[in-house]
Amino acid sequence: MYTGKTEQPCCLCDDPDAPVRVDLPPRAIPELKHGDPIAWQDVVGEVSVHFCESDWAVVRDLVLDAGMSPLPRCNAARASFDLREDFEALLDRTRDEPDQSGVESRLMERSERVVAEYGRDSLHSERDLVEAKIVRWVLEADGVAPEGA
Repeated sequence: MYTGKTEQPCCLCDDPDAPVRVDLPPRAIPELKHGDPIAWQDVVGEVSVHFCESDWAVVRDLVLDAGMSPLPRCNAARASFDLREDFEALLDRTRDEPDQSGVESRLMERSERVVAEYGRDSLHSERDLVEAKIVRWVLEADGVAPEGA
């Protein structure tokens, strides 16, 4: 049985060659196109969306130049994430929801570091900056991170 994430096609155009991956907190799922029925609270770990090269150029411009999130256009069916196993019926007991705070705080800390160091640190790429901005928008929108954090 495979329990890890799989490589997915571009979340915008379904191109199977999608070399750019962006990792997001599970709270991003409701912002994705068709993401409403997915119980993001049951996601274990990060949610990854992938972009083909041509769509990545558009996403980069949208985030960095226009200050807009691409998530409403990204299809949730093409995102990669792990759901907790549901053994409640089998074991006749209710399992606790995964605690998202660790994932969220780790992603937020990384995002703050990237935004603060971008341009001064050659280790951070433009992809890192785009990911950082999207992560911050998702967490700020749900009140998890303070505005402008």
